[in-house]
Parts: sequence; structure tokens; C-alpha cells
Amino acid sequence: MSISAQSYSRAPTIIVSIDVALQLKMGKKSYLAMRTDQETSDSIVSDIKDLSEAAKKLANHAIKLGGLGFGTSFLEWLASFAAIYLLILDRTNWRTNILTSLLIPYIFFTLPSILFSFFRGEVGKWIAFVAVILRLFFPRRFPDWLEMPGALILLIVVAPSLFASTLRSSWVGVVICLVIACYLLQEHIRTSGGFRNSFTKAHGISNSIGIILLFVYPAWALVIDFL
Repeated sequence: MSISAQSYSRAPTIIVSIDVALQLKMGKKSYLAMRTDQETSDSIVSDIKDLSEAAKKLANHAIKLGGLGFGTSFLEWLASFAAIYLLILDRTNWRTNILTSLLIPYIFFTLPSILFSFFRGEVGKWIAFVAVILRLFFPRRFPDWLEMPGALILLIVVAPSLFASTLRSSWVGVVICLVIACYLLQEHIRTSGGFRNSFTKAHGISNSIGIILLFVYPAWALVIDFL
């Protein structure tokens, strides 16, 4: 009887111990679950921050590249029209003694792609064909001021892909344009009688501005190419 009484007296203690153990185990599990959830949420927040920073960097680089691309395209158009402007000046009363025929390869290398493709197609072939026919069989009807434009169209049409595609889109074409611009500037200064006269004479100012504009595109393109 004493043994049974002792067993019955210990039973509540054992039950309480089991209950405490179960509570501790459940508390540990809930703590681990909360900790896991907290770590997961922190990881998600960190990933979102990394993604937002990466998106900001990508947007900044895209804006910079877009700005550089727009600047290069704009300067390419500016350089082409500056060369055409100098050709027009040379065919008027403001004729100079410099070798303006070098403007033809300059325009060839700097002409924007949309215009180059247009004149390299069927339109340019017809223009070149008519110009050659007029020059060969009707030389008296072929005006002198059409010689340079006709030569430019003919060069665009017949140029091999090595020049029309490879060199035009590489730094080699840019260097050629820069060399042409340097040569034309020093020849213009020499024929004007000095640097000051090239900017003070009435006819010299327009030519000087046009030739200086020839430097803008190749200089900018070289800087962008080496960045």
C-alpha cells in the first residue's frame, strides 16, 4: 500500500514535468520558426535593396550612354553639314586656294548612316549614272559646280564594303577625318596670311568657323572610342 501511495503522489509531478517539457519544446520550435521568418524577411529586404541599387546603376549608365550616343550622332550631322557648307562656299565667290577636294572623303566618312544608305541605294545609282552620262557625252551641259557632288555620290555608290562599312564605323575613319581637318585648317591659315587674318578677313571668318567645326566630330568620337 505504501508503494502505491508513493506512485500516486509522484504522478502529478511527472505530468507537470512532461507538460513543462512539451511547452519548452513548443516554445523552442516557435522561437526557431520566428527566427527563420525574420531571417527570410531580412534576406528578402536585402535582395530588394540590391535590386533597386542595380536598377539605379543600370538606369544611370543607360542615360549616360544615351546622352553620349545622342551627342555623337548630333556632332556627326554637324560635321557633315559643315563640310557641305565649305563646299558650297568654295563654289561661290568665296573660293579659296585650299584643297577642298579633301572634303569629299571627309563627307564620305562622316555622312550619317541614314543618308549614306539612301545614296548608296538605287537613288544614288541613278544620280551617279546620269552624272557620268552627262559628263561623258554632254560636257558642255555639265556645270562645274556639280563635279564635287557628283564625285561624292559616285564614291558612295562604288565604294567597297571595306570602306563603306568597316572603315566608316571604326576609329580609322575618324582619324582620317581628323587628319583632313588639321590639314585644311593649316592650309587655310597659311593662305590667309596668318592665324589672325584667318579670323579677321570677311571671307576668312566663315571658312575658319566651318573648318573648326570639322574638328568637333572626330575629336569627340576618338574620346568616346577610348573611354
